Amino acid sequence: MGEPADDGVPEPLQFRLNDGLRLMLIPTGGFGWVVGNRMVAQSSHSECFISITAGSESGVDELVLKAQQAGGAMVTEPTQQPWGHAGAFTDPDGHVWQVTAGSPPD
Repeated sequence: MGEPADDGVPEPLQFRLNDGLRLMLIPTGGFGWVVGNRMVAQSSHSECFISITAGSESGVDELVLKAQQAGGAMVTEPTQQPWGHAGAFTDPDGHVWQVTAGSPPD
């Protein structure tokens, strides 16, 4: 994992697979924060979330609203984060989707 942050939890370890795809390994202690402090999978299971990029802050807001209108549940309201404007929702199957505008950290 990455270097510990101010809260003592290591920063996620990221791999840039290509220009539009990254794999991020998030430590157990930080995953709840990333997905809005919702319940996470038990230790015997694995969990992931999908992150997509919108072209603008308004694009994030619109996509999260459309997901909600289509049956998704809000995880985190779109808001400014250190890496950009972001919001998250779950799809009807419970998968977490994060929508961001801005550059993810390297």
